[in-house]
Parts: sequence; structure tokens; C-alpha cells
Amino acid sequence: MARVVFDLDGTLIDSAPDICGIANMLLAREGAGAITLDEARSFIGNGAAVFVARMRAARGIADSEQARLHGDFVAAYDTAVTLTAPYAGVRDALDALVAGGHALGICTNKPARPARAVLDHLGLTGHFGVILGGDSLPVHKPEPAPLHAAFAALGDGPMIYVGDSEVDAETARRAGVPFLLFTEGYRKTPVDQMYHTRAFSDFNALPGLVADLLRAS
Repeated sequence: MARVVFDLDGTLIDSAPDICGIANMLLAREGAGAITLDEARSFIGNGAAVFVARMRAARGIADSEQARLHGDFVAAYDTAVTLTAPYAGVRDALDALVAGGHALGICTNKPARPARAVLDHLGLTGHFGVILGGDSLPVHKPEPAPLHAAFAALGDGPMIYVGDSEVDAETARRAGVPFLLFTEGYRKTPVDQMYHTRAFSDFNALPGLVADLLRAS
């Protein structure tokens, strides 16, 4: 059976509404204009510090405020779960993969504590044998080390990574592992211009794609 590791934001869950809410709370405190949900989605993918930097730049807030705003953002992150929802079909797909004997993990650039908090809130934590966040190792995606570490924690078996973004695609490419690209997340690049093994838009197709990759390996 396979080791299947997932990205989180934009792959399993649409967390942009909660993240946008934190951003706009902080921006209101600064007397700055709110960002849109589309802007929030475009800022997600490289971790909280990069999100805050992009948010600041979009509203003309000085670099000198980065550390303070990043701290405030992370402090609010653990409880920013009420507007987040799994994508359609995610629960059934995870249940099917676990029932099929596959070992599942998470490798996200979201800090580990809020990643666990949102998975707990959604009742999804029990599906995963390992959850690595962007602060779990000294480096984060697209460096391949976190993905390698997640696979290593799941034992032996063929490796498959599932993600939605340019960062995920580059991580998989550097790690040298098959990449299943969820096309309905936060990517900004056309699918045919991204590294991927197979692409899918509906999580109901995922168990079959995993089976197909195993048969072809």
C-alpha cells in the first residue's frame, strides 16, 4: 500500500475565508484597507510569514512592522477555524484511502499548531499518521526535506504527494515523487504549465488515481 501525503490549505480545506478574516482584523487595527478573498487566496502557500509580508505590501505597510504583525497573525491562527471547510468529497476520499490500507500524512507550510487545530475542529486529524507544518523543520516547502520527513514517518511503501499549488508542484519535483494536482485550490498557473503526474478536480476520483499509480509503478 502507498504512503500518501497531502498539502492542507487549498488541497484538503478551503481556509482562505478564515485567513482573510485574520488579515482584515489586523489591517483594520493598522488603519489600512481590507484585502479581498481573492487576494487572500493569492497570498497563501509559502507560510504565515510570507502571507503577512504580501498582505503588508498590498496595503503599503512598512517592512519594519513585519515581526509584530506576524506575531499577531500567528496568535490569532489557532482559533481561525469557523469559516474553514473541507472540499467536497474529501472526507469520503480519506476514509476510502485509510480503508484501503494506505498511510496518510500532512505536509503543509501552515504552522503545525494551527494545522492541527483546524484538523481537530473538522474531525480529520485521526486520518493522518504524521502532520508536519511549516515550522516543524528548519526549512519549509518547496525545500523537499519536510516532504521526505513526512514520508519517512509513515514507514515503507510507494510515495504519492497531493497538493494544489505551484509550491507543492515544485516540492514534489525536487523530492522526485509522483504528484497529484488538485486543480480547484489556490494555484495561479495553468495546469499544463505545472509539474504533475495526474490532475483532478473532484476528490471522488482520488482513490482511483492512487490505485492507478500503484498499478503503473
